[in-house]
Order: sequence, then structure tokens, then C-alpha cells
Amino acid sequence: LRTEERQRLARERREEREKQHAAKETQILEKERKAKLQYEKQLEERQRKLKEMKQKEEQRRAAVEEKRKQKIEEEKERYEAVMHRTLERNQRLETRQKRWSWGGSVTPDSESKTARLSTGSKRSTSTANLKQAEGTVSKRLSSSAALLNASDRTRRSQLSPLDSSVISRLLAPTQASLARSKSAATLSAD
Repeated sequence: LRTEERQRLARERREEREKQHAAKETQILEKERKAKLQYEKQLEERQRKLKEMKQKEEQRRAAVEEKRKQKIEEEKERYEAVMHRTLERNQRLETRQKRWSWGGSVTPDSESKTARLSTGSKRSTSTANLKQAEGTVSKRLSSSAALLNASDRTRRSQLSPLDSSVISRLLAPTQASLARSKSAATLSAD
């Protein structure tokens, strides 16, 4: 009886140990499964965040590129507008100079270049150009007035005295036209 009792007790103890061991293994497996699920969840979350960051970075780059293109386009338009205004201004100045001077441009380029090369400072160059321009203006005015007088004498002989006096007054250069010619000369000399 004692032997059977001992064997039974030993068997019960063994079974109890096996149950505890199985319970521990189950707990360990459950912990491992939970840890694995947690890791996979974290990995998915990290990948999602990385994807979002990548998309945001691409959107930011696209916005920066768009802004850069827009800025280049605006600068191009501004440059074209400035060029257009400059060309218009130059054309207006040319038409004014042609209108103010009686024989086209007042000073030839070669004369102004030689005057610039011969004089050392800017002031002496502009003074020389101004004197030269005044001389050419007065020469051209006198020559054009002589031409007009010579060609108009024949016509005036056919007109009445009143008409001929009006025409001679209209053909004579006024103070304003002389002043305009001089200012055009100074502008082209500068």
C-alpha cells in the first residue's frame, strides 16, 4: 500500500508539474504572439508615416518648382515689358529728334566719336559736342532757309503781297523751333 501510495502521489505531482509547464508555455506563446502583432502594427504605422512624409516632400518640391517657374515667368514678362517700354521711349525720342531737327540727325556719329576721343574728360566732351552741335544746327538752319528762300521766290512772285508776307512769316524759323533744335542737338550730343 505504501508503494502504491507513493507511486500515486509521484504521478499526481508529475501531472501537476506538466500542467504548470504547459500553462507557462501557453503564456509564453501568447506573449510572443502579442509581441509579434505589436511589432507588425508598429512597422505598418512607420511605413505609413514614411509614405505620408514622402508624399508631403514631393508636394512641397512640386510647389517650390511651380513657384520657381512662376517667378521666372514673371521676371520674363517684366523684362519684356521693360524692353518694350525702352524701345517705345527710344522710338519717341528718335521721332522727336527728327521732328525738331531740320535735316535729320543733328550731329553725325563720326564727328561725335572724334570729339569724344580727342577730349579727356566728360565735361570737355559734352561742351565740345554742344558747340559743335550748335555750329551744325546754325549751318543747317541757314542753308535750309536759303534753299527755301530761293525756291519760294519764284512762287511768291506769282502770289499776292498779302499771301507772300504770310508765307514768308510761316517759313521763317521761330524762336521755339530754334530752341527745340538746340535741345535736340544737346540730347544727341550727350
